[in-house]
Amino acid sequence: MADQTNQNSTQEPMRTRFLPLDMNNANCDRKRPSKKLSFQPSPVVTARTPPLSDRTRDRIKMQATGKLQIAPNAIYDFTADDLTDEGEIGRGAFGAVNQMKFNRTDTVMAVKRIRSTVDEKEQKQLLMDLEVVMKSNDCNTIVTFYGALFKEGDCWICMELMDTSLGKFYKCICDCQHSRIPEPILGQITLATVRALNYLKEELKIIHTDVKPSNILLKRNGDIKLCDFGISGQLVDSIARTKDAGCRPYMAPERIDPQRAKGYDVRSDVWSLGITLMEVATGKFPYPKWGSVFEQLSQVVEGDPPRLSQSYNNMEFSLDFVNFVNTCLIKDEKDRPKYGKLLQHPFIQRADKSHTDVSVYVSAILESMANNGITQFTTNLPAERWSDSFN
Repeated sequence: MADQTNQNSTQEPMRTRFLPLDMNNANCDRKRPSKKLSFQPSPVVTARTPPLSDRTRDRIKMQATGKLQIAPNAIYDFTADDLTDEGEIGRGAFGAVNQMKFNRTDTVMAVKRIRSTVDEKEQKQLLMDLEVVMKSNDCNTIVTFYGALFKEGDCWICMELMDTSLGKFYKCICDCQHSRIPEPILGQITLATVRALNYLKEELKIIHTDVKPSNILLKRNGDIKLCDFGISGQLVDSIARTKDAGCRPYMAPERIDPQRAKGYDVRSDVWSLGITLMEVATGKFPYPKWGSVFEQLSQVVEGDPPRLSQSYNNMEFSLDFVNFVNTCLIKDEKDRPKYGKLLQHPFIQRADKSHTDVSVYVSAILESMANNGITQFTTNLPAERWSDSFN
């Protein structure tokens, strides 16, 4: 799998290793009007679309052209014609992700195509927002964004190609290997995610708003990176305003409750992180399946928050990890910590000092997935079913 990320060349002297359990164009010629017919203009001629004005052509060309930044000093104007599609690798509620190659540099990337409902003014603003993000690709726990363009109502977002999502990864471990992700690996996932969220807030003034296992990506070399923020989030929000987007299982109570939804901040992402960690650690989403949005409203807003314990469904967790997850899942957002405090938590501090070899573990799981015919990418479900796939 090609990637565009420099691998870390520094090796620690002693590294903890975890290995998984063994696993048994066709052009249509117009017909000439018959000479026997009247000399009145034919329907075909009168219905022909008038030629586009130069101004309209320039506007369409501008919308269909984006900037692609492969490296700090390698910036290209590009259109969809500059990309070769190498196949779909994932699908979500609002679009698909394909592996594509930028022909001028042979750079292989992931291209997320999101159905867009934004108007021309919003498109221009979103592309400007993304350019800001592109200029700040110096956080090693955030997926590198190369660029974007609008094409026929879709937004194409080009980004670094990773090897799998945490959602697909943990489901293979739990469902196929009947095992769980070791806590030191969970520590590295948590550390990388909190660092990414903190960077987005402090450096780019962005709140992610969609933290979940499918938006935390893993690479064979041990990289753990967060994706789907900024322009993706704004596009998805624009669609959600126009139709029922279905249940949103990782949303914090203050985002679901209409009485509180106007004032949420980064602490809503902290809640989503807690739900995510509890799910990937235990192998099961912490809420029962919702039958309606009203049920979600009742359980998340009115019910008690999920709580992890040291002995949970015959699984054992450290006190530090349990405390970290439960701290993220404090229901009252005023009492829920922000990133600065989370980064000082003993669980994070322990992960920061650890020499856990994530690459060995991830590589072994990816190998076992391949050996068992399991795609390493996000999902094979059609888009309309993706909202139910967390169960």
